[in-house]
Amino acid sequence: MKFYNLLIKYRFWLSIVAIVGAIVLNVTKTAGFWPSFPLYFLGAIGLFSHFFIGPLRLIQEPMESGNVEEVKKILNTIWFPNLLYKPVRSTYYTIKGNLAMMEQDFETAEKHLKKSSDIGSAMPEAEGANKLQLGMMAMQRGDLKQGESYIRAAIRAGIPDKESEAVAYLQMCQIFVNKREFRAAKDFFRKAKACKPKTQQVIDQVKEIERYISRMPG
Repeated sequence: MKFYNLLIKYRFWLSIVAIVGAIVLNVTKTAGFWPSFPLYFLGAIGLFSHFFIGPLRLIQEPMESGNVEEVKKILNTIWFPNLLYKPVRSTYYTIKGNLAMMEQDFETAEKHLKKSSDIGSAMPEAEGANKLQLGMMAMQRGDLKQGESYIRAAIRAGIPDKESEAVAYLQMCQIFVNKREFRAAKDFFRKAKACKPKTQQVIDQVKEIERYISRMPG
């Protein structure tokens, strides 16, 4: 595994070395093109995989250990993200968006997450999480219409964990309270409670809404 990660890390430069070696061999030998073909082939495959697939495989370990700077360093080696294979490109922009959110740069985060959402994801759950984040940012801006649209799309796509699913339903509940559509608000609140969230922040939000939702008509 370490060898494979090293190969990915230095794949671009190894490919350049292979192609330069092939050119030198091609020029200095009288046997023609074919003796140098394996080096040309390895170099071409290396460059293709570098630009088409990228080094995102290397991100898993630093992400798990919380090494944000190493994650950024790896992402910076992707010079032309538009050349990445679509699902990889979507993941790239999602990670960039999440990093921007960690730094509270919500404008940049929204820009990257929108790009990821427009591309689409091979995993519906990832797309759902992405749209939920966009919905939450829209809600923070007070754009309830856009927030509702994104959160509905997130629920349709599927949300990967019960905590986030509960948050989505609670947001929908609050949207419908503001619209004074109390029956729908109560329905979304019941769905949020059914997720049985365990995060204290979400539990507190459930308790806060529970104080007044039972007194609503509908």
